[in-house]
Amino acid sequence: MERLWGLLERAQELSPRTSRTIYKRVEGTQQGHLEEEEEDREEGSEPPAHFCPMELRGPEPLGSRPRQQNLGAWLAAGGRATPYLVLTALLIFTGAFLLGYVAFRGSCQACGDAVLVGNEDVSYELSPDYHQGPLYLRDLQAMFLRFLEEGHLEDTIRQTSSRERTAGSAGMAALAQDVRSEFSRQKLDHVWTDTHYVGLQFPDPDHPNTLHWVGAAGRAGEQLPLEDPDVYCPYSATGNTTGELVYAHYGRLEDLQNLRAQGVEPKGRLLLVRVGRINFAQKVASAQDFGAQGVLIYPDPADLTSHTHKLGLSSHRAVYGHVHLGTGDPYTPGFPSFNQTQFPPVQSSGLPTIPAQPISADTASRLLRKLKGPVAPKEWQGHLPVSSYRLGPGPGLHLTVNNRRTSTPISNIFGCIEGHSEPDHYVVVGAQRDAWGPGAARSAVGTAILLELVRTVSSMVSNGFRPRRSLLFISWDGGDFGSVGSMEWLEGYLSVLHLKAVVYVSLDNAVLGDDRFHAKTSPLLINLIKTILKQVDSPNHSGQTLYEQVVVTNPSWEAEVIRPLPMDSSAYSFTAFAGVPAVEFSFLEDDQAYPFLNTKEDTYENLHAALRGRLPAVARAVALLAGHLLTRLSHDHLLPLDFGCYGDVVLSHIGSLNEFSGDLKVESLVAGNGRGPQRECGSETQEVDVNVEFYFLSQYVSPADSPFRHIFLGHGDHTLGALLDHLRLLRKSDSGALGTSSPGVAPSLGFQESRFRRQLALLTWTLQGAANALGGDVWNIDNNF
Repeated sequence: MERLWGLLERAQELSPRTSRTIYKRVEGTQQGHLEEEEEDREEGSEPPAHFCPMELRGPEPLGSRPRQQNLGAWLAAGGRATPYLVLTALLIFTGAFLLGYVAFRGSCQACGDAVLVGNEDVSYELSPDYHQGPLYLRDLQAMFLRFLEEGHLEDTIRQTSSRERTAGSAGMAALAQDVRSEFSRQKLDHVWTDTHYVGLQFPDPDHPNTLHWVGAAGRAGEQLPLEDPDVYCPYSATGNTTGELVYAHYGRLEDLQNLRAQGVEPKGRLLLVRVGRINFAQKVASAQDFGAQGVLIYPDPADLTSHTHKLGLSSHRAVYGHVHLGTGDPYTPGFPSFNQTQFPPVQSSGLPTIPAQPISADTASRLLRKLKGPVAPKEWQGHLPVSSYRLGPGPGLHLTVNNRRTSTPISNIFGCIEGHSEPDHYVVVGAQRDAWGPGAARSAVGTAILLELVRTVSSMVSNGFRPRRSLLFISWDGGDFGSVGSMEWLEGYLSVLHLKAVVYVSLDNAVLGDDRFHAKTSPLLINLIKTILKQVDSPNHSGQTLYEQVVVTNPSWEAEVIRPLPMDSSAYSFTAFAGVPAVEFSFLEDDQAYPFLNTKEDTYENLHAALRGRLPAVARAVALLAGHLLTRLSHDHLLPLDFGCYGDVVLSHIGSLNEFSGDLKVESLVAGNGRGPQRECGSETQEVDVNVEFYFLSQYVSPADSPFRHIFLGHGDHTLGALLDHLRLLRKSDSGALGTSSPGVAPSLGFQESRFRRQLALLTWTLQGAANALGGDVWNIDNNF
């Protein structure tokens, strides 16, 4: 364990330098022509007050300038002066080097924040109406504001949410063509379509899913209403199952542990669980781990409406959600689903083996009234019209799920603006295009923001903006089935993505309210997000920036804003699968979830009413956040990423691991005292390595079996989270009462030494490789474990 802690600590050692790119108007040249001068600068230094109107020229042929001719003649005539010239030049160089070294050391003591603070004096290209002096970052931001139009956002949200666009449908094909046409209309450098043939699951209209009471003789009795036969759980196991009903709160691991502690056994029963806290796939996976026969998922009013004057979901509506514990096409795990490609007959390990079905609040009320057994804990009580929620068991139920798998073509639409200096490095921004139901909040908002960013940035390029790196805009298909479109693209180009894609920005689920702001992100982007929050006005607090709005209620802005990437976001796969840092922005309500998400009531009218008419303003705020982020990432001389922010992640894990030192010593499981090569903090500085996230992907597990290989943010037995979950079993006298989040391990098995040693080996070798890569010293490897 000490070896592991030493490797964890090495992730905090290096921080990048800052730089700037300066553009000057060249007098006497064609209007709009700009030449570029790149200049490294230390944090805190001031920019020149003005630039002389002089022309910047490239190298000229030897002897082409009179000054060089004069210098040659002087040297020929005065050869004895040569030693003095050399000495003088050497003294100047040495003095400049020492001054630079002292200044650099002084700035390096504050490594971390230095490169990430938005520098208002970083220069960019001149716009056509800017006739003298450099164009600074604030001027570029002003250009973005000038071209961004709130009206376009509102119109696109309304029009998109009114169109039928389920993945694989004719409506989806028509919308895909419209998006591609819009990309082409904006004169992007490249526009293309990427088509995949994936396995999606749909209801069988001839054999709808059903739910029946089971009589005393064990036969199916009265049928319970499933009000909308279109509402289902894609990737549910199909077939019939029967069992007594048990209420299990949100269906989390801790809920099932508490249920068992109350003397109510989940095994062999059907579980009734509420929408919220975790996604549908995690609920079903937890139920399966505890031996349940099936899962019914309903929306409780307590989770969706807390004030009578606010809109609420109709009591007869059910909520849609897929139950694949993963992303992409689950029938081709680890492989891209291109046409005519032959795949081995395998399935994702995240596909459930038990059936699941959404039901409405009305149907859930009828079920709860039949439950007996202990009264549920106070915090488990909801707002359905029943006297009290009981845990059960209750009468038997018979669930039939007849969903069918269909090979379906899906199309991702791409548009690219080429970078002028690093065209092979891409800043990627994407949004889901498909939706089950109207999908106003689910995908219409993201699609509208994506199209507006394309239009705005294209206008900026037409007016002089030249991004350093390429900008890649993507409209994803198949998002409602688990980010299928984005994951298939990642699988198809996995071998080069970590070298070319520098950051991914997701526009999905961007507007679900207007009170609170969350950024679900990789640690590499945290300080850059902080800078940008100080530059965007709050959409509902006049005179305040988003940053000021946050710190008024919580001085710890990071604790208020930053959240981990969720598995049901397309951004998650970019980081946990491909090793690309990613972020997803979301505005939320203060006291309730947006009640209509993933239902047929997610209309433009309901979303607009839920935000009390502020939908266009909030969508514009998201567009500004994304626009400022894209501007910095596509044009800063050095990428404004800071892997020093992983220090907090590492320290939190070190603290958690230290808690189990005594337990491990009792079990004689403490690892040796070998230490790898160490480096003093601040002793060396290097540029940001864009592969930092990639280094944290475990190279010792299969992408097909464990696609989310990231040891901090991923999912599986190779992660630090799984190791900590396993260590907690050491402190349970009744190990059978504790579940585990690691796939393939039954909760009742308890602590296993062989599994612990394997986890420790996987983590140690992954961290050793990451530490060597970050340190740049791959040949000095200490294998003394």
